[in-house]
Amino acid sequence: MSEAVLNSLLDLRRQFLGFVERRVPDRATAEDILQSAYLRTLDTASQPRDDDSAVAWFYRVLRNAIIDHYRRRTTEDAALGRWVKELESETAPNPALEATSCECISSALETMTPAYAALLREIDLGDSTLAAYAAAHQITVSNAAVRAHRARAALRKQLIRCCGTCATHGCIDCTCQRPAARGAGVHTPL
Repeated sequence: MSEAVLNSLLDLRRQFLGFVERRVPDRATAEDILQSAYLRTLDTASQPRDDDSAVAWFYRVLRNAIIDHYRRRTTEDAALGRWVKELESETAPNPALEATSCECISSALETMTPAYAALLREIDLGDSTLAAYAAAHQITVSNAAVRAHRARAALRKQLIRCCGTCATHGCIDCTCQRPAARGAGVHTPL
């Protein structure tokens, strides 16, 4: 596109913006569409035909940009609608399964270092964040993250030791051997 044609299109910016504004809900959207249309004309190899004026050609570019905007918006709205439906139909976790998992974890936490167990109860099982934990214990967030990593690794080892099947398969249809303090050698279905 020649510099003269481009300058003539830029000179008509206010008119083009008014054209787009009448077809979209707000000025910010109109500005975005106009800017993307300008960029599209610079990036594309398409040029106005000899018998077309550059202005008429650019109005066609703007119409197509507006149509593309509404197509994208329709697609986004449909995706959001599906997501909302999915969230509405999502069922709550099975309380029995959740209680079983928590039972295994609680048993493992009882055998761990108290500081690690407290950290995991507060952050992973509670509603606290690493930042809140760090502030409460007067340590840096990085230090809290390292402690959490170590505590989770220790928990994993303990779960494998006392409940290997649960650690591998997620406490579904398995039996769990409790630590000796809870009944030596007794398999309790979870």
